[in-house]
Amino acid sequence: MFGANAIWGLMSPVSKLIMTGGVISPLVMNDLRVGGAMLLFWFTSFFQKPEHVNHKDMITLFFASLFAIVLNQGCFIWGIHLSSPTDASIITTSMPLWAMILAAYILKEPITGKKVLGIACGAEGALLLILGSSSNAQNVSPAKNMAIWGDLLVLFAQFCYAFYIVFYKDFGNKYSLVTIMKWLFTYSFICVLPFSANGLMATQWKNLTLETIGGITFIVIGITFFSYMLIVIGQKILRPTVAGMYNYIQPIVACIVAIYWGIESFNFTKVVAVILVFGGVYLVTISKKRSDIEKATNQ
Repeated sequence: MFGANAIWGLMSPVSKLIMTGGVISPLVMNDLRVGGAMLLFWFTSFFQKPEHVNHKDMITLFFASLFAIVLNQGCFIWGIHLSSPTDASIITTSMPLWAMILAAYILKEPITGKKVLGIACGAEGALLLILGSSSNAQNVSPAKNMAIWGDLLVLFAQFCYAFYIVFYKDFGNKYSLVTIMKWLFTYSFICVLPFSANGLMATQWKNLTLETIGGITFIVIGITFFSYMLIVIGQKILRPTVAGMYNYIQPIVACIVAIYWGIESFNFTKVVAVILVFGGVYLVTISKKRSDIEKATNQ
């Protein structure tokens, strides 16, 4: 989960470089990301033993793809388009909270004091990074009524991803991660293609620079293909609340990249923010599981 979220932290600066050229739109970028990953997972599946997925599980995979990729990425992209970057970044810190609430309701995981304190510390650290980075940026505010819809879309995107890591936690034990991912991305590509087909045909592909092509390649292979494989592994092993906490790693990585590129400067506030994030992850990791509480009660 650390590796996947560290890679995802590069999504914002890399995609910003790609979008700056104006050739690739957000919808087209999302389609390239989903379609490229789909092809890579299918190609990888040819090197492993064929695995049959029964019809019932194929339906389950379809709905899992909606929450994990289609609704999560689609709502997030449109939400950022309508809302301000700062508001969207702040709202993304709600994902671990959604994961804790859903895990308590669906998996009956206890809400302990350490979990609440850990999520609060992590959120505070992430907010320090986000607000500190946005204070020097140019504030471009969209229309207020449209911004509200954008904020709601980003919030719903976080809910969808949290629902996926909670509700489909044990599904990864039935099939290999390549089999699961190839069908998740196949269903997702079928769902998103109607919305971006016109954009794909209208894109001036000959105007793409080598830098843009390199960025797209990195997003497809690194940020999507490898990171989603890591997510499945982490999802199988870790509790949903712990898995969700690693979401706070993303703004740290984005901040480090921004400092390296000279966009941001390093200061004491960022040091405190990093300590709060990792401290929060540690508190949630060591919090008691449902099995621990049940064992103590039986004794």
